[in-house]
Parts: sequence; structure tokens; C-alpha cells
Amino acid sequence: MPAPPPRKIYLLVLLTTTFLLSKQPIFAQELEPRALSNLPVGMNATVIGYGFASGNILFDPGLPLEDAMANFHSIVGVYVRAINFFGLSGKVDVIVPYGIGTWSGVFTGVDTATSRSGFGDIRFRISFNFLGAPALKAKDFAEYRPDKISGFSLQIIAPTGQYFPDRLINLGSNRWVIKPQWGFAKHYEKWIWETYLRVWIFSNNNDFWGGNEIKQKPLYAIKFHSIRKFKNKSWLGLDLGYGNGARSIINDELKDNRTSTLRFGVSYAIPLGPQHNIKLTWVSDITLEKGADFDALGISYQYGWLK
Repeated sequence: MPAPPPRKIYLLVLLTTTFLLSKQPIFAQELEPRALSNLPVGMNATVIGYGFASGNILFDPGLPLEDAMANFHSIVGVYVRAINFFGLSGKVDVIVPYGIGTWSGVFTGVDTATSRSGFGDIRFRISFNFLGAPALKAKDFAEYRPDKISGFSLQIIAPTGQYFPDRLINLGSNRWVIKPQWGFAKHYEKWIWETYLRVWIFSNNNDFWGGNEIKQKPLYAIKFHSIRKFKNKSWLGLDLGYGNGARSIINDELKDNRTSTLRFGVSYAIPLGPQHNIKLTWVSDITLEKGADFDALGISYQYGWLK
């Protein structure tokens, strides 16, 4: 068993392994800074987070519900492990969300309200960096200096969340979702600049509300992050994302509900020790055509270790 890495390795690892809390089961355009950061092979981290979102939150563009407003609390558990991906730095992670929310809206001209609590859809992801981030053991990682990094990830959302086909609002989506993503980052002495391109690909939901079938066209997203590093190992991220697409097809009828949203976010990560980290997040959506329009706050605690 290798000796524990020095304190500076732990601090670097805790600042680079970060997750933005999911505020809903289908979170169309997460802002997740520092997803490309390299980690020593064998590094593990667990994250527990809480998020609160309020506003007009779109769970599925095909839902026939107008003026939908929601207050949504989420608890998210995450496990991540750094791996050697054929000589490249890689990561695998699992995300398990649990949500409690209340919704109100107008359905067929009648005011209505409901509440839900339960698990959302589980997410699995594998990622690797093919430029500027080799797979390194802990004893070599202390000398690593990132410059240009590019990588690819593939996330799969499994239909495991709470779902009732006779209810309009659900915490699960009852369909598979595949999310490939490419990213590029440039490191400077005090700054990191990142760009990501992502596509959401949806399978069909053959047991949609009312006995219908719903299909959905892909959703395309682009994201930018500007990250400022500080001497105390904390960092501040300014985030911007744009998503477009995801028109629904219900029983072979194409709906006029193309999602088009602009998302802003701020992230601040604070190290509490060699193995502990706290991150605060704020996200706000602006609807350009159709989509979510909300404000959200989140806090997460992370513990990291290397065997």
C-alpha cells in the first residue's frame, strides 16, 4: 500500500473534484466548472449536497401544464474515483439525487397544486482527458503543472427515479438519457478558462401521462467558465451556459416547445483541511423562448482520500 500523499496533493485534489448540485431530475444544462481537472490515480471522493430551487422549473418540455411554479429541495450523494484510462487520466462517478418539492400551475384552465418526494434518476459517468493530463500516481502528481487540457465524458441517466404514469409531475423521467460532452481548458497562473460542448440524447417514454408516447429531439448546450484561484487554495468560478433544442413529439405530433435558455452561475470552493472541502453555488436561468426560469442555491461537502 503506498504511503499517503503530502498535504499539498490533498488540497489540490479537493479543489479539483467538484460537482454542481442537480436541482431537478432532468437538469437540462448543468454548470459544472473544473470537470477536466486531473487527479492522482486511485483518488476517491464522496460528496453530499443540498440545493434549493424556486421558480418556473420545466421538468419535461412536453408537459401540458401552464404557468408551472415550483419550490424544490434536493439532496445529492456522489461518489467519484480517479482511474488510469489506458494511460490517460480518467474518472468514474455515480450521482444519486433525492428530491422534495411542491408545484402549482394551470391545467386545462383549472388551478392545481401537488407535491412529490422520492429518488430521482441515477446518473453514471466515465470521463478521460486525452490532452495535457496523463495518468499519474500520487508520488508523481505533486510535480504536475496543468496547461492545456482537453477531455471527453459520457454520462448515462438511468430510469430509476420515482415515476407514476397516471401523474403529470414526476421525479423520474421513465427513459434513458445519454450525454456525451467534450471540453477544453487553459490554465494560467491564477486563472482557468474552460469551454464545454454537450448533447442530451433521449430515448422514448412509451408510458407517458395519459397513455401517450413521448419522444424528444436532442438538446444542445455550450458552457463557459472563468475560474480565479486564490492563495488559500480556494477558488471562485463564474459560469455561463446556453441550451437549445429538445422539441417533443407526442404520439407522432411535433410540439412547438423548443427549449432555449441562458444560465448564469457562481461557484465558490473553500478548503477546510487536507481532506475536506465546502462549495457554495448560485444558479439563475433566463428563458429566451421556452424552458426553465428559476433561481437556485446549493451547498456541498466533500471528503477525499487516497488508498
